Amino acid sequence: MSLIVTRTKMNKYLKILEISLQQEFTYKLNFIMWRIRNIMQVLVFFFLWSSVFQNSNVNYFGYSKEKIIAYAFLLIFVRAIIMSSRSVDVAGIISNGELSNLLLKPINFFKYWITRDISSKFLNIIFSFVEITVLFLILKPEIFVQTNFVNIVLFVASLLIASLIFFSIAMLTSFVPFWIPEISWGAQFLVIVIFVEFLSGAFFPLDVFPTFIQNILKFTPFPYLVFVPIQTYLGNESIQLSLLSLTVGAMWALILLFITKKIWQKGLKVYEAIGR
Repeated sequence: MSLIVTRTKMNKYLKILEISLQQEFTYKLNFIMWRIRNIMQVLVFFFLWSSVFQNSNVNYFGYSKEKIIAYAFLLIFVRAIIMSSRSVDVAGIISNGELSNLLLKPINFFKYWITRDISSKFLNIIFSFVEITVLFLILKPEIFVQTNFVNIVLFVASLLIASLIFFSIAMLTSFVPFWIPEISWGAQFLVIVIFVEFLSGAFFPLDVFPTFIQNILKFTPFPYLVFVPIQTYLGNESIQLSLLSLTVGAMWALILLFITKKIWQKGLKVYEAIGR
């Protein structure tokens, strides 16, 4: 009996995954603009640092030319996994009252949005591989490739942790309309576009900051979104330091997930279904 119930639940979320993938293609322009934006950021990063590393024998901020170019290409892949998310839509459905429809359905709210996030990530990962291949064929860069199996495993683990951190941050900013419905997108723009992307290493390696700023950032969740996973892949830190970073990132993921659940429960108590 329990096996049948489990299978039914799995089928339910598989159906959500299927519908979410279909919806991704419904808003083709939004998806295309998101991908173009990512490519443009990577190209700016690539050409900026290529000009800095005109002398390929010189290291800057601990990076060789091959590693900084690898950082640029990894940005496409890492952003596709971490920052492609449908959970950012939660703010809209809270502010316009559509959350009521979702609450009436026999599904877990967080599992529903995680499933939708997976569909978005799956599609973006496929396109990221295509974009990386095309850019590689056009630019033909000298690039660093990690061959250490331990670093690769830690890199994959750091991506999973980073995805949970970003999911929590996206949810927390999306819950603002519970209390202030009129700024449903403002909080997300401020936190995700400005703070998250700028302080996560999505625009440039955080090594460019003075040491004391880097040390401060280590006590925030932001570096564990992009910078730490890429550093782990590049092997710029020892295995011991990478494991420590992974542990801190995991702690942030747990803390933020706990806070997200608590804020969700408080938000439901004040939810007024405005617009319905």
